Amino acid sequence: MKAIQLPSLILQGKCPKCHQGNMFQSQNPFHPKKGYQMVKNCPHCQQATEPEPGFYFGAMFISYAINTAFFIIVWTALTFIYPNYSLTVLLSLLALTVILMLPLTFRLSRTIWIYIFVKYKPEIELENQS
Repeated sequence: MKAIQLPSLILQGKCPKCHQGNMFQSQNPFHPKKGYQMVKNCPHCQQATEPEPGFYFGAMFISYAINTAFFIIVWTALTFIYPNYSLTVLLSLLALTVILMLPLTFRLSRTIWIYIFVKYKPEIELENQS
């Protein structure tokens, strides 16, 4: 696996072990019913998407970092576009950004978190090809 592929795999929500199966039931993060639902096991390699109860508590820290980045981006953009903004405008835009990006940050933080702990096994792909 090339390091350049890793961000693409994380953004696509692919299994960290085999890089083939999807971690979420729907590929659309904004799907009203299945957007947040994860599959129990990878359909390709059977890797559990929740290795232990409470596994994703640490993903909250990843989500916090992602939302902080969004805050900085919105604040910087607002400062350049409209330098005399009010605090109400800033807080409204920040709240709107967080609410609209929630499905993406949820998936992204969980995917990054599991990629930290579950390592890629290239032999799984080779076994399935032969």
